[in-house]
Amino acid sequence: MDYGRLGRPETQPVSASTPHSRKPLLLLLSLLSLLLILLSSLSVAFLIHSHHSSSTPQTHKPTSAISNACGLTKYPTLCINSLLSFPGASSASERDLVHLSINMTLQRVGRALYDASAISNSPMDPLSRSAYDSCMELLDVSVEQLSRSLSVVDPNQKAAGTAEDVLTWLSAALTNHDTCTEELEMVGGGSVKEEMQGRTKDLAEMVSNCLAIFSVSSKNKEFAGIPIQNRRRRLMAEEGGGDSGYPGWVGRKERRLLQMPVTTIHADFVVSKDGNGTFKTIEEAVKATPDWSFRRIIIYIKAGRYEENIKLNRKKTNLMFIGDGKGLTIVSGSRSVYDNFTTFHTATFAATGLGFIARDITFENSAGPWKHQAVALRVGADHAVVYHCNIIGYQDTLYVHSQRQFFRECDIYGTVDFIFGNAAVVIQNCTLFARKPLPQQKNTITAQNRKDVNQNTGISIHASRIFATQDLEQARWAFQTYLGRPWNLFSRTGT
Repeated sequence: MDYGRLGRPETQPVSASTPHSRKPLLLLLSLLSLLLILLSSLSVAFLIHSHHSSSTPQTHKPTSAISNACGLTKYPTLCINSLLSFPGASSASERDLVHLSINMTLQRVGRALYDASAISNSPMDPLSRSAYDSCMELLDVSVEQLSRSLSVVDPNQKAAGTAEDVLTWLSAALTNHDTCTEELEMVGGGSVKEEMQGRTKDLAEMVSNCLAIFSVSSKNKEFAGIPIQNRRRRLMAEEGGGDSGYPGWVGRKERRLLQMPVTTIHADFVVSKDGNGTFKTIEEAVKATPDWSFRRIIIYIKAGRYEENIKLNRKKTNLMFIGDGKGLTIVSGSRSVYDNFTTFHTATFAATGLGFIARDITFENSAGPWKHQAVALRVGADHAVVYHCNIIGYQDTLYVHSQRQFFRECDIYGTVDFIFGNAAVVIQNCTLFARKPLPQQKNTITAQNRKDVNQNTGISIHASRIFATQDLEQARWAFQTYLGRPWNLFSRTGT
């Protein structure tokens, strides 16, 4: 799969820190911003409709363009019925229907996010709260990904990205809704689960339909002026990569930062437990960074054990974390599903913002095998790089959730599904350590979660090694270890 370069984020930078007392105001402003996005996308649909015909009445019979476009999808009935009720669709060409289908889905996801916020203050047990928060975060990210996709396929604007970008963002948006469903399934029952399922009904199917329509249409080199990259299915891009082995989207400056001695790198913030730095905790340093940064911001974390759970939301872009080395700078947590967290929220360190980079750090979840799913590192950031790091856990150690990722010279430890998710990810020159699991368990190194045939996702393990840890080696006759298992219908892992 080709890796395309991203355009600039649509949202402008805002203040780096937010006092607790301003949260209601920010929530209101966020929802107002979402409303403006939806109104803007609706106006574009109206312009397309007006361009084709200002007098043609709405028909309940699908046009040939709608029939052809929806015939490409997994859910044609939903596709036809949705488009027939959307302004401009009945007179749109097949090219315009690509834009309209994404526009329509963006509005539907935005409405679901707005409606779901109404129950944010409802009483919830810890597991329901964890699932609800996961879904709200994932819906919010999907709005951004659909908005980016819409800006690329807009027939009235110069393309702000490539076809591969749109495939990546639509694939990720579909993964987001699948993850929300999985998180809600972990909740036994209750009104919150039922209300969220009602508000998110048909969202995954609508995103799948968008993905199918765009995937086929984008193969036309004349489509909407969108740059078409080489369409061969591979996880590494050659453009700009040279002989370095890095994807083409890893710039020269970033490659230098990955190779330079730590002592020669100028950091924007320094974290040190002994107080001999800018901050004592990683969380404080993250809060000090600006939102939507266009430049690379470097946080140097000195040697020490930092027992924190760190979450980088989608606004924390272009952050790079540098430690003193594997086993020296350690970020450790112990959350697990046993402790009433959903899998998504067990992560010791979670990164969603574009351009996340980490090097020379150990990410650890110390919950132990008996607490089942317990993520050490979750990455849902596009163009993410993790270099020369340890990632240590048991079940579900590394969550490669979505978008384009690259891991190099890392040591990854685990038991069941210890590399899992639905990113387009390359794991290169890494060492994978299978650990001793619980009795009656089998080790599975990967569990790839590609659900839709049009998603440009998969796990590629390249030039890497697999070993047993000492405790597993001593009991190797009692446990089996597999490279992977098909988590979903179109799962794919390659070596």
